[in-house]
Amino acid sequence: MKRETWKVKLLLVVVSVTVLAVLRSGYSAPPVPSPAAETVQVRVKHGDMVVTGPLEEYLVGVVAAEMPADFAPEALRAQAVAARTYTLYCMRSGKHADADVCTDYHCCQAWKSVEDTEKPAPIRDAVYFTAGEYLQFAGQAAFTAFHSSSPGFTEACGAIWSELPYLVSVSSPESADSVPGFVSRVDIGVFDLRDTLLAACPDADFSAPPEEWIGEITRDESGRVSEAVIGGRVFTGVKLREIFKLRSTAFTVDYADGIFTFTVTGFGHGVGMSQYGANVMAMDGADYREILAHYYPGTELVSLW
Repeated sequence: MKRETWKVKLLLVVVSVTVLAVLRSGYSAPPVPSPAAETVQVRVKHGDMVVTGPLEEYLVGVVAAEMPADFAPEALRAQAVAARTYTLYCMRSGKHADADVCTDYHCCQAWKSVEDTEKPAPIRDAVYFTAGEYLQFAGQAAFTAFHSSSPGFTEACGAIWSELPYLVSVSSPESADSVPGFVSRVDIGVFDLRDTLLAACPDADFSAPPEEWIGEITRDESGRVSEAVIGGRVFTGVKLREIFKLRSTAFTVDYADGIFTFTVTGFGHGVGMSQYGANVMAMDGADYREILAHYYPGTELVSLW
């Protein structure tokens, strides 16, 4: 009996030390998934395969692929809600004939297996902490576009797609101090620029000296290029980003010594939530609800169950 008592005391000491270490580390165990989380199934197209499984488990792979696991917990939670909402939007819109959503980020959302995730615990915590929560507008899942980073302001949806009242240009707090590669540069030679633009617009005129090729550049309220006159023809900022593989449409262009230099700020289309902006807001004390309300004004946070 004394031996058993000793074992119990030793066990209590070990448990106490372990709990104390956990508390000091700031770690919080992921919430236990609700049985309701298993009821919503999603058909995911991954390459040539279509796999059906629980929505919440699919979202673990999405958040792992879309946002660094070492971002602030509230930013990860905001990303989980945005990804869940976008998935529900795709499920309703019938974007794919044979699936609800795909894993090609050019089309839908990125995804990677949990096995390929270096730190799955923070990701799983974010998904299951917000399980079932999504953003609604006019009774339907919102189109919750998101991107990597913005140069002070996000882009209005109408600048790229159709206008939506909850996807307007809003402030975004990230900067070069908080975003790796926030400012990038693309150098293009005279003949490369000329031939590339002629392939896109054969009637452009490059007979003048190169220093005269760049004409008026028009910017929208977010500071991004909406249109630029080059070689006497109008190119949209979106088209120039596509042609020259620029990281965003927030750019300037200069010419010197036979080289056109595009200086680009931010990364992505700029619409909706900025992921790095969300992280800065979270580190400044905002919770995921405040982050979502800022980037998707006018939407309502609701639950599937």
